[in-house]
Amino acid sequence: MASRIRLEDRECPLSTTVQHVGEWWTLLILHDAFDGYTRFDQFQESLGISSSMLTTRLKTLVEDGLLERRPYQTNPVRHEYVLTELGHSLRPVIVTLAAWGNSRLPAAERSMILVDAHSGQEVEPVVVDARTGRRLDDSADYVFAAGPAASDAMRSRYVMRPGSAAEET
Repeated sequence: MASRIRLEDRECPLSTTVQHVGEWWTLLILHDAFDGYTRFDQFQESLGISSSMLTTRLKTLVEDGLLERRPYQTNPVRHEYVLTELGHSLRPVIVTLAAWGNSRLPAAERSMILVDAHSGQEVEPVVVDARTGRRLDDSADYVFAAGPAASDAMRSRYVMRPGSAAEET
């Protein structure tokens, strides 16, 4: 996939992530892969996507290391697309995006919900800090800061605000 991000954004993890998974069909293909779909015809039937578009998207997902293409039949040769470890690591992101979408709908209008596989009870995913368990949805308590590999431009973007907790440490 041709790069769509500006040169100055190439070090931003959000920009580089969106380059890999920000395309409409990509997220839907990954969603189907999490639901157990592996074969071209399964993805095509589920999504109603054209063969050429699906071929392009699957090729990109394989090149990006999110899916692995492997033969499941020899005569004729047919391939399946299986999530890699890197692909599996995107599941919390997709779950969170779906939950965000559902949170804007009345419960009766939700066509898909996340449930505990054992109890069947609906669950509400949230993003938390692994160290403290605190929710990360408060932009006053959690802010981005320049990391150790940041360029001067990135460092100037994330100069600490006077009085911030990070400045005091």
